[in-house]
Amino acid sequence: MPPVSAPDSSALNPSWTAISPQSLTAWVEDRLRRHREALDRIQATPAHALESTLRAYDDAVAELGLTGSQTGLMHSVSPDKDVRDTAEALLQKISQAGVELALNRDVYQALAQIDPSAADAATKHYLDRTLLQYRLAGVDKDDATRARIKELQDKATLLSLAFGRNVQEGSNTVTVEDASELDGLPPDYLEAHQPGEDGKIVLTTDFPDYLPVMTFARSSDLRLRMFLAYNTRAYPANRQILLDLLAIRQEMANLLGFAHWADLATADQMMESAANMQAFLDDLDHASQPGAEKEYAMILAFAREKQPGLDQIDAASRAFWVELYRRSAFDFDSQSVRPYFPYPRVEAGVLATAEKLFQVNFRRIENPEAWHAAVSAWEVWDGTEITGRFYLDMHPREGKDKWFSAHPLVPGIAGRQLPEAALICNFPEPKEGNPALMQYSDVVTFFHEFGHLMHALLGGRQAWAGISGIATEGDFIEVPSQMLEEFFRDPGLLATFAHHYETDEPIPAELVLRMNRAGAFGRADWVRTQLFYTTYSLETHVLDPSTLDLDQLYRSLYERFLPYAWIEGNRMYASFTHLTGYSSNYYTYLYDKVIALDFFRQFPRHALLDSAIAMKYRRAVLEPGGSMPAREIVQQFLGRSQSSDAFTQWMSEEFQSESAAYE
Repeated sequence: MPPVSAPDSSALNPSWTAISPQSLTAWVEDRLRRHREALDRIQATPAHALESTLRAYDDAVAELGLTGSQTGLMHSVSPDKDVRDTAEALLQKISQAGVELALNRDVYQALAQIDPSAADAATKHYLDRTLLQYRLAGVDKDDATRARIKELQDKATLLSLAFGRNVQEGSNTVTVEDASELDGLPPDYLEAHQPGEDGKIVLTTDFPDYLPVMTFARSSDLRLRMFLAYNTRAYPANRQILLDLLAIRQEMANLLGFAHWADLATADQMMESAANMQAFLDDLDHASQPGAEKEYAMILAFAREKQPGLDQIDAASRAFWVELYRRSAFDFDSQSVRPYFPYPRVEAGVLATAEKLFQVNFRRIENPEAWHAAVSAWEVWDGTEITGRFYLDMHPREGKDKWFSAHPLVPGIAGRQLPEAALICNFPEPKEGNPALMQYSDVVTFFHEFGHLMHALLGGRQAWAGISGIATEGDFIEVPSQMLEEFFRDPGLLATFAHHYETDEPIPAELVLRMNRAGAFGRADWVRTQLFYTTYSLETHVLDPSTLDLDQLYRSLYERFLPYAWIEGNRMYASFTHLTGYSSNYYTYLYDKVIALDFFRQFPRHALLDSAIAMKYRRAVLEPGGSMPAREIVQQFLGRSQSSDAFTQWMSEEFQSESAAYE
């Protein structure tokens, strides 16, 4: 049977290899023209029949979505600063078009007049959710209120872009004058960081430089300098930007009839309200505190044996002492697994795992048109049908976004255009003499982001762009990514790709089991850390921004949730980009971890890639995209609502007997 021809989405992308400020501007202007033409078609169908009216609206949404996504991509990854600057200005213009659409009363009334009785369930859900979001945007307010909301939304977009840009381009450096400060770091790290002509070694705050120092460097002074450099990357610039953004959000919430932003931000989510969020966090606070206190006491007692007179462990030494404790208590040195994780093998292994798990095939595109020579491009095939494309931009470079994310590019529409997405990551890059060995936490992150990617692509075959791909409620988005993380712990799966970069020997199962036992230690502390970030994101959006002290709140919550000594000068909130994205809803990571672990429990441990349950997961969880409420997706896969049992067991696994360990 010959391959099925697929819609050609290539014309939807700008010419990335030859992009310039001028060509990007022209491309955006053309897409916005198409967006406006689609809106005009709505008014040309006065009967407001479902297919014609909703299709015209969805075309407008699709144009705006891909224009914003791809311009946002250039803002994050373009190697040309002029292009990034132009993209930032264009994103403001695209956002303005989005705000105008969200407040367009004529469009809202046209959609509200549609009779959905003959529509399928996905279309009804799309229409219902769209009308709700219109009301939450303020479309039913008077002209003056809508004008003020638009003004505030435009300002909020500008501030959010500036906040992210300051983080993206705010990399600090740490200078090492005495090479002995690098004692404890792996040989490949030392080889890749040679002294300059002045004899000094310069480290950046990019993750491949930062994480090994915090984990392995014996010099507490170096760890402290790196900690402060990393956590002040966008300070002080982002402090006032954040305060201004919070004030704008508070005013918008009040105009829309909400006491504060957190209630507005949860009104269309699974969580439903800030009160429900707080109750959820309170339960986890109570459940995690005893375990976290026990973990810290164990680490501190161990550290005192090694360093008599030590009375506390500070935030900059947290990862270092946890690493040493794991070596002693679990006979596991995280450096011991790094030789099994050279980047090229990890990439190949993650792709092979996803192919087998989701019953798809990835085909690399030779000589792709991409924004940088280091970017690879791939097609996704489902049998004889091409169903999507993705790009991998996996290593740091100057001007590129410093974090890790999955970036949708084109919303899929069945029969019309293929879904496209990209991974934007900052893993070690293979170079001459440098095998780019990854820490096991890096590999977990790779699995996590690939979970997002598969959700975007496999869920991207809907009839409507507005419910395609990662278009579920925002507090369900992290479920597929956190579920796929758990596959990293399977010895048999890892042995298929984790081979020693020098000997080609597969990673021993016994080493993986020791890694799993060591990795289970500290989970209560991880939950407390997430509670700290989540509570900060919530309270900054509940408290009065006119009297809010960002630094005092940050320190008070840190000391409430975490036992490691506070370090003066920690301004991490200034680079906490989730405050502009998730806003008050950072709880998503914890909430979705509960669901993800419940999902993962359904997979048989002896055959994680078992086709029956894997295909059920693909069909029930990933493929629906945003075509149904997330609660129905959970019910469809589990046959019930989510349970916290798997999460509770996961959090306490470190204190279970050896026989209860993951096998």
